[in-house]
Amino acid sequence: MIRVLLVDDQALVRGGFHSILDGQDDIEVVGEAADGMEAIDKALTLLPDVILMDIRMPRMDGIEATRRLLEGGRCPARVLILTTFDEDEYVYQALRAGASGFLLKSAPPRELAGATRTVAAGEALLAPEITRRMIEEYVRRPRPGTGRPAGLEALTPRELEVLGLIARGRSNAEIGAELYLSEATVKTHVTRVLAKLGLRDRIQAVVFAYECGLVKPGY
Repeated sequence: MIRVLLVDDQALVRGGFHSILDGQDDIEVVGEAADGMEAIDKALTLLPDVILMDIRMPRMDGIEATRRLLEGGRCPARVLILTTFDEDEYVYQALRAGASGFLLKSAPPRELAGATRTVAAGEALLAPEITRRMIEEYVRRPRPGTGRPAGLEALTPRELEVLGLIARGRSNAEIGAELYLSEATVKTHVTRVLAKLGLRDRIQAVVFAYECGLVKPGY
């Protein structure tokens, strides 16, 4: 059973999500919170597997709540950001804070349950319709002379290829097809890339690849 905490300052929104998720055999909503401060208290008490987190809320927004919950492994929960099309900059900041992905509030009910399962399984959720736009607009290119981060030197040429394809939103199956590798081999490469760079998941790998200049926006 996947235990979920709902965080949104609108009671009607929380109620709608609650109804959708409670109708799933493998998902249980264990609590609700109306702002970031309440979310932190509830998360540390209820220990959910997944937190569905809104961004703009009173007292403390979802970005700061995500950062405080995840820093230093304080909370083991995975955070799924709920967003709208006009919040790209905030979403990027939340991903940098450690969120595992994001989902549009306008997504069909079945996608909410599926996204919850994906994040609970330890995978990152990248929504293609806004990932590229968000990263290209808000990730800054390295300044001249800064060079590549030292971590990249630890990667093999193949691992660098894999990292570049992750940054372009490719799935393991798509990476395998492009590089003529089995999906199991790709998974091994992805695991090694994340371990060598000290990254939590594919989301952080995407941000890292763009920020260090490995991948150029638009390519």
